[in-house]
Amino acid sequence: MDGFFTFAVDRIIPVLDAGLWTSIMLIVPASLFGVLIGVTAGTIRVYGPRPLARACDGYVALFRGTPLVVQLYFWYFALPYIRIGDVALVLSPMWASIVGFALCSGAYQSEYIRGGLLSIKRGQLRAALALGLRPVQIITAIVLPQACRRALPGCGNEIIYLIKYSSLASIITVNDLTGMGRSLAKSSFRNTEVFIVVGLYYLALVTIASFVLRVVEKKLEIPGFESKRD
Repeated sequence: MDGFFTFAVDRIIPVLDAGLWTSIMLIVPASLFGVLIGVTAGTIRVYGPRPLARACDGYVALFRGTPLVVQLYFWYFALPYIRIGDVALVLSPMWASIVGFALCSGAYQSEYIRGGLLSIKRGQLRAALALGLRPVQIITAIVLPQACRRALPGCGNEIIYLIKYSSLASIITVNDLTGMGRSLAKSSFRNTEVFIVVGLYYLALVTIASFVLRVVEKKLEIPGFESKRD
């Protein structure tokens, strides 16, 4: 046990700290873009013009129906073979990961937003129209805030998943937590110790994110409209 702690402090933690920063720089923008895409796609699927709504349905079906690993391979390995004139579409490993995670996460989050929008009673829309509000005002000022509040637990859960499957970025050479841990395990031949600590790092990230999401959910509660917890 003493050997494990000595090895963890001297070798594992310094290496993983470098990978931790890379993981954070990957998770944060991918989460933000994912939420933005999810809200936009979910709103269009419910209230957008039919052709645009069908296009968003196709986007969701594509990214929910194909493995994330395949999507990452496409953005990093296959995209450069697609040319616009003489320009090759090349993404760095980091940006390929951010694009892949954001689009995949956005597809799932759009389902939560769509469910939240559909849960809003139509009477509110008719009342707002009677007051002279325009449809765009009704959606952005009345319906969407309520839908986002109701969809927050599901969207937060998707962000938790994103933290965990961000480890897949290492397969396209991103030196994140998993990538740095894998390199150290190969060089030290101490796989058990290394990946125990890697797992603890991800557990800490998920715990922090869960706490932040609970705080946000609590802040957005409306007294009298939320179920009380003992």
